[in-house]
Amino acid sequence: MTQTLGPVAGALFALFLIDAALIGAAAVTLSTSYAFGDLFNIKHSLHRSLRDGWHFYAIYSVLVLAAAGIVLLPNAPLGLLTLMVQVLAGILLPSATVFLLLLCNDKAVLGPWVNPTWLNILASLIVGVLVELSLILAATTLFPSIDAVALTVWLSVALVFGLLVTGVLLLRHVRRAAHTEPSLPRVTWRMPPLDQLPKPMATVGRTIGLLVLRGYLLIAVVLVAIKFVQLATGH
Repeated sequence: MTQTLGPVAGALFALFLIDAALIGAAAVTLSTSYAFGDLFNIKHSLHRSLRDGWHFYAIYSVLVLAAAGIVLLPNAPLGLLTLMVQVLAGILLPSATVFLLLLCNDKAVLGPWVNPTWLNILASLIVGVLVELSLILAATTLFPSIDAVALTVWLSVALVFGLLVTGVLLLRHVRRAAHTEPSLPRVTWRMPPLDQLPKPMATVGRTIGLLVLRGYLLIAVVLVAIKFVQLATGH
């Protein structure tokens, strides 16, 4: 940047990178601390004092110190670690989107504000494309000689078939729910406390989706781990 646009542009770019790193470090560690708080049912909030929410602040401090320790390790392959973190984030994005889609259809949480049918169809298409692109990226990265065109065709066929099956199951569920589930008022709806929420029902569509998601995550993580070892060892 300095050689191309001058020292001022280089200094501004470095400042922007530092700002992005600080925001990213705070966002990731705080979100992880909140997740631990939800999981273990401990007090977690920046609004609490150090004495009242010391578990939350302790987890946050440990995560920040661990990240700083990794950066300060001598001869640490920071470039490789950054690359693998970005790849892993791209792989986990579809899974997070699937769980978000399931949450957006949970009547116990959102009541009358759950997704309409057209939005579920659009979201399913987007998630399917994300999964396909992630698999193509992982496969072509690990096996450079693979036929990317043939892989894309086969995965697209599998995607279309999966979307058709999902659409049939979704329409059946909508028709059944229209006759059995009463309508809820939107204006007065309030989500109940977390400890009073019932467990999600294991429907056929949800079970199939979670099985496909687990298989995708298993294959993708194994491929990324193999590639990481290859890059680290130089083979």
